[in-house]
Amino acid sequence: MTPQPPRRTGFFEHYEELIGTWTRRLRNRQQAEDLAHDTFVRVLEAKPTAVEQPRAYLHQTARNIAVDAYRREDRREAMALEAFDQSPPHGGDPEHFMHAIQLADSIERALAELPLNCRKIFIWQKIEGLTQQEIAERLGLSKNMVEKYMIRTLRHLRDRLDAMAP
Repeated sequence: MTPQPPRRTGFFEHYEELIGTWTRRLRNRQQAEDLAHDTFVRVLEAKPTAVEQPRAYLHQTARNIAVDAYRREDRREAMALEAFDQSPPHGGDPEHFMHAIQLADSIERALAELPLNCRKIFIWQKIEGLTQQEIAERLGLSKNMVEKYMIRTLRHLRDRLDAMAP
């Protein structure tokens, strides 16, 4: 006979609340539902322990999963930009040169769709090489806000460039 997993009482009643909270934070219901699903999978797969506050436990687990995803995404975006920065402009190949020009035009158009602070931060950090702290001081923002603007910009660029991909 297969042993039955322990019952996790008090967790499922917070499912809709968890989705609502994370929909507001992420501004994306599908991502919030995915996060809630991942949260419940992690909770149900965890070694059974007594949890006195299931609601708080769920929200902390969701927060941890979101932070992990954010870190993975940030590393992936940084690696992609680093590869782009290190590639030669055209390598002597006219077709590659044209592709680089089209890519630069696409990036310029995508940046134009963003708020001014996002554009400034991207240009200052990626082109002029300023640190986030230097940018924060220039704009009178916290370093955390500069980071959030950069993440928003990188995601926007990724989405626009992904839409262009064949």
